[in-house]
Amino acid sequence: MPGKAQHFQAPQVSCCAKYLLFASNVLFWLLGAAFLAIGLWAWAEKGVLSNLSSITDLGGFDPVWLFLVVGGVMFVLGFTGCIGALRENTLLLKFFSVFLGLIFFLELTAGVLAFIFKDWIKDQLNFFINNNVKAYRDDIDLQNLIDFAQEYVINICCHFPWVYKVTPKNLFLFCVHTQIHMVSIL
Repeated sequence: MPGKAQHFQAPQVSCCAKYLLFASNVLFWLLGAAFLAIGLWAWAEKGVLSNLSSITDLGGFDPVWLFLVVGGVMFVLGFTGCIGALRENTLLLKFFSVFLGLIFFLELTAGVLAFIFKDWIKDQLNFFINNNVKAYRDDIDLQNLIDFAQEYVINICCHFPWVYKVTPKNLFLFCVHTQIHMVSIL
């Protein structure tokens, strides 16, 4: 109506909550982008990006996949939460909320299933670790991951007698289990 003044509705969310959600999601968005960049850089250094058919030829576990998947999820979630909070876009905020709820439900389900099938998971984990220890010298990223995991175990568990024991699955590796030592190269 031409004669009446139009009144705009106040925002549904307080400014403090809106900008706090925006700031935290900008941080996650940038961290996701950094994880993606690190993963892509690692693949470029390995020559995977120049020969994309080598993605399917990777034997064992490639730690770069972890960076790419986590970075991609963080990037998408950070973007939707950031833009959704800033523009008060309900579609993006609903996607953000549903996706976070889905991740929480999947983590809860994985925890319950891990508790129920702990023996099977232990066997599969031992099989996975043994295969990757055999391929210790084949992939420098895998070698660095195994070395980091051992250093972490040493720093956390150095005063306990039940510290890890590695059986020699690779001729290049051995472990002295009477004292605390890392896997060494002959």
